[in-house]
Amino acid sequence: MKQLKDLIDISRFYGSDKDFTLAGGGNTSYKDEKYIWVKASGASLATITEDGFAKLYREKVKITGEKQYSEDEHVRERQVKKDLIAANVHPEKGKRPSVETSFHELINYAFVVHMHPTFTNALMCARDSEQVTRRLFGDEVLYIGYAPGYSLFLKVKGAVSGYRKKFKHDPKIIFLENHGVFVSADTTAEIREMYTFLTDRIKSEISFLEAFAPLPEEKELDGILPYIRMKLSEDSSKVLSFRHSTLHRHFYDDGEQFGKVSKPFTPDIIVYCKSSYLYIEETSNREKLIASIDKKLDDFKRKHGCFPRIIVLKDFGLLSVEDNKESAEIALDVYEDLMKISFYSEAFGGPRFMSDTEIEFIDNWEVENYRRKISRGTASGNSIDQRIVVVTGGAQGFGEGIATDLVSRGANVVIADINDKMGKATTERLSQNCAKNRVFFKKTDVSDPGSLEELVHETVIKFGGIDVFISNAGILYAGGIDELSPAEFDKMTSVNYHAWYYCVRAAAPVMKIQSAAKPGYTMDMIQINSKSGLAGSNRNFAYSGAKFGGIGLTQSFALELAPHGIKVNAVCPGNFFEGPLWADPRKGLFVQYLNAGKVPGAKILEDVKRHYEEKVPMKRGCRVEDVMNAIYYVIDQQYETGQAIPVTGGQLMLS
Repeated sequence: MKQLKDLIDISRFYGSDKDFTLAGGGNTSYKDEKYIWVKASGASLATITEDGFAKLYREKVKITGEKQYSEDEHVRERQVKKDLIAANVHPEKGKRPSVETSFHELINYAFVVHMHPTFTNALMCARDSEQVTRRLFGDEVLYIGYAPGYSLFLKVKGAVSGYRKKFKHDPKIIFLENHGVFVSADTTAEIREMYTFLTDRIKSEISFLEAFAPLPEEKELDGILPYIRMKLSEDSSKVLSFRHSTLHRHFYDDGEQFGKVSKPFTPDIIVYCKSSYLYIEETSNREKLIASIDKKLDDFKRKHGCFPRIIVLKDFGLLSVEDNKESAEIALDVYEDLMKISFYSEAFGGPRFMSDTEIEFIDNWEVENYRRKISRGTASGNSIDQRIVVVTGGAQGFGEGIATDLVSRGANVVIADINDKMGKATTERLSQNCAKNRVFFKKTDVSDPGSLEELVHETVIKFGGIDVFISNAGILYAGGIDELSPAEFDKMTSVNYHAWYYCVRAAAPVMKIQSAAKPGYTMDMIQINSKSGLAGSNRNFAYSGAKFGGIGLTQSFALELAPHGIKVNAVCPGNFFEGPLWADPRKGLFVQYLNAGKVPGAKILEDVKRHYEEKVPMKRGCRVEDVMNAIYYVIDQQYETGQAIPVTGGQLMLS
């Protein structure tokens, strides 16, 4: 049906534009004589398909505009919800119609597109909104004062009835105070024209339009964000998102400016950010800041019964803390929109917040709590879900396999690799498989301590801390004593031995801060070592020696870091024959060993591979899933550290 295609197209058009809708908000509809298709709760307009719409019988939806419901607001909302669900043509699909379906049915045009545009809401959430709206748009638009839920529908119904008597047709633009706007027409092309018109008209009244610019993310945050994250991780570890821009600076300079963004303007803000936000002004030095954080978080929880989701840090920026990375990013998007609304509302008399009574209703409204639940999702229940994991050498080979498995289980993963092209490609591929978690790439040279410090800083800024650091990056040049040059030996040692120390040195301070904020919380440093770290390797002394040394470091780090809740272990895989380290046709180990004559009598690559498979009692090479089982064991257990765990198919057996 062409009309449904048009509905999907316009839904995606506005749903993917953050100036019009955020967090899957807004709703759209199309109706013919018998049915109405309206966005289902929880569907995202940006990616919606036909399956994202609830198909309803119009006659049954009309009942919600005619029926007498309870005088009790909360009982009434439940009754309306029940009737809307009962209007479903396909109840077996479990599609919950948008709470605003009755609005869509009320308006006689075929298409209705309801959005919460930033510039529209800068007017709708301003003290002089009604007066300015009348001046800008005249009487042919409707302006509706704020009301929640079904009460708002009744106000709109009465206003539309009066409008019809006066103009003999339905209004095409309905402005909703502290909410948004409904734009309706019989074609989506006309709706686009009207949205452009009203947005341009409002923007023409603002003389201080500004392109907000990013600001630097200070290095001091490495000692602050992990502390905040863990202080807020009471029942489970949270994920943090952080941003810093000229928009944030405008409001964090002093308490008076923060006051202009201290309460919500619209129901959507309450759904994703709650109704109270924390401002921390004492940031002159870390000690005073930490003391202020402790006191203000305790005070906030005593007053509100929960910790804040949004924190504004003077001189540093804006952060959100949530159960998952996706929700944390959404919260920042929505709160930044609140900031923009407040900023631009100064052109229309300054900001006007929702009242305490209005806020309380939305905070406790089942419909909005349902939206909040859908947005946040549910935890998978596995121990790695939403934890923050760094994987060095994560662009290919074992590292790529490790990262892939972690992402599939819901971990937030930072892929660190010196190969920029492969790293970006792997990150892009894995990002397509994310649910509520996220993947980022950071180009990193593990033989450079400064590069690793940048990696840790970037991880803290992206996620708020580090739970697991997997040192996997490694290189191997085969050769005997007379064949390997001193330069090659130094390079091998730098990447395979020194880098393990550099990784721990860079990540340990962040983990120690997390431990101080939440005593008893455990974290993991894991080196992907090798069977060559457990037994010498003929004509492979540089690699084997570095790996032996890595196990010595592992045991020593474990002793030093155990008091801080940091477990340090090594996983020692056997040969990964399918990976590029072995199988690369130009420089893989099969080629190197064949050329070096390491396997007597070998004529072709298959001879070399067969030789090494025969050394394994289980007659095959190590696989990614074998290594992952060891990694998850290390993370899950709470009473083991300093171990070197063989994953060799029986090729090496410890006694």
